[in-house]
Amino acid sequence: MPTPPHAALVYNPVKVDATRLRSALEARSHEAGWAAPHLYETSVDDPGVGQARRAVLDGAQVVLVAGGDGTVRAAAEGLRGSGVPLTLIPSGTGNLLARNLKLPLGDQVAAIGTAFTGDTRAIDIGVAMITRADGSEEEHAFVVMAGMGIDAMMIATANPDLKKSLGWLAYVESGLRSIATAAPFRIHYQLRGHRQHAATVSSVLVGNCGTLQGGVQLMPDAELDDGFLDVAVLQPKGAFGWLLVWRKVTWENRVLRRTAVGRRMIRFTEGRGGNTVTNLRAEALTVRVDEAQDLELDGDAFGLATMVAFDAHRGGLLVKLP
Repeated sequence: MPTPPHAALVYNPVKVDATRLRSALEARSHEAGWAAPHLYETSVDDPGVGQARRAVLDGAQVVLVAGGDGTVRAAAEGLRGSGVPLTLIPSGTGNLLARNLKLPLGDQVAAIGTAFTGDTRAIDIGVAMITRADGSEEEHAFVVMAGMGIDAMMIATANPDLKKSLGWLAYVESGLRSIATAAPFRIHYQLRGHRQHAATVSSVLVGNCGTLQGGVQLMPDAELDDGFLDVAVLQPKGAFGWLLVWRKVTWENRVLRRTAVGRRMIRFTEGRGGNTVTNLRAEALTVRVDEAQDLELDGDAFGLATMVAFDAHRGGLLVKLP
């Protein structure tokens, strides 16, 4: 007799109720005629990459992921190019990939059911080849957004106690501190097929999708399956410059872009008061800095880097959707 299929669950024990998820997944597997699911717990040393790869090697038909954005990023890296779909069980405070996929966030049992009855969709996954100051290199994936500069410094310096009590709002406090103390830095960047450019910036962000917490539209044209990375180069000048950045990502991107009249208003006022945010698109992008800068991938700190080569792996990740 052929071996019945089985699902796998990669979960962060700090973020989820593992007993409840196991019970719901076992019941749904039995109902579908599948074998008992395999469970893989993440750890500080391995936040999900190895567990996802082990699930594939063990023959899982689908891998469910329960945890925060970091767990989702790590599991997606492990599943990249495997042909085994990922099912999101929103469990953290950000749930950024789930939000960009417009998935419901409040029903974990329904999310488990999606693994068995949902449609499979191919989306892009970002790949970052990181070069350190000593010349060493390492490769990591991201599904939402990567950044160098103030955003990465904000994540690296966030108060862990505030993160436990306030969730993503803790980054507001560290962000204000970073804006007050961080100096602009020099970057040399090159989009695939274009010549190299140089700029002095406060941050450069590379997105596979563009919606952040609170519905902030940092990259309103970003699509998860277009084979392109969207880039935002932030060059504010002083406190007023940061107000212009905030105006752009909230008022312009969330409100004005929704109507033809609003889009004409954006074109009319574009560049007035200084070009604080420059938006670019490319299949690949290389960023080199004169002095090593903090790097973040999907909200996790990845230390200091002197160069990062970003690439979009088109259709590199399969996801299950209701």
